[in-house]
Amino acid sequence: MENELFSSTELVGYLASLLLIVSFLMKKIKTLRLINSLGCIAFIVYGFLLQTSWPIVITNSFIVGANIYYLYFRRLL
Repeated sequence: MENELFSSTELVGYLASLLLIVSFLMKKIKTLRLINSLGCIAFIVYGFLLQTSWPIVITNSFIVGANIYYLYFRRLL
């Protein structure tokens, strides 16, 4: 649909950006990592929607992995 202001792919990208920005406003590291992970997951989806942009997918997958490590294995949850 050419009449849309933003494509659905762009909306996913903007949502991902918004989640990452909001995550850095958090005072508690646990909340920061949780919201940041949601943003990174949205960016992974966005990367695949862009006909698989591997730099976006790989980087954000690594960040989600690091967040899971610190939240779960370092007992921040």
